[in-house]
Amino acid sequence: MEDRTVTMTEIVLPNDTNPLGILLGGRLLYWMDIAAAICAQNHAGMVAVTVSIDSVSFDCPIRLGDVTYIIARLTRVFRTSLEIYVEVFKKETGAHTRQKTNEAYFTFVALGGDGRPTAIEPILPKNREEQMLFDAALGRRDTRKNKNKKDEPS
Repeated sequence: MEDRTVTMTEIVLPNDTNPLGILLGGRLLYWMDIAAAICAQNHAGMVAVTVSIDSVSFDCPIRLGDVTYIIARLTRVFRTSLEIYVEVFKKETGAHTRQKTNEAYFTFVALGGDGRPTAIEPILPKNREEQMLFDAALGRRDTRKNKNKKDEPS
């Protein structure tokens, strides 16, 4: 899935943190969205815009000086949309191992030159892990659609 994966690395600097030296949630979402957008656009071959972000888990804080690894993987392509799974890991200064801190699913829509949703090439899973993510993406899509229907004004 080399062509379907993007990895970004960021170091947490003072401007990225709150007064307690913990990475701001908004800054992390910004980094996650960029990685996901690059992943979506690499596959689509055109601009892809964020449509939704499923709930983001914040399992443990990322602190000033930690290095973050943001890994965005394409899980499934629908007709004009793509689902991207994003995981975040941190490595504390002096540590030898990474710790998972966050994850979320992002949905993007590919836009053609006219700014309208455009069909894109589907993908097929290459291994068991990809197959699991691919199969589960359909359920997540249905959940998002049902939630959007509930949010519509009557």
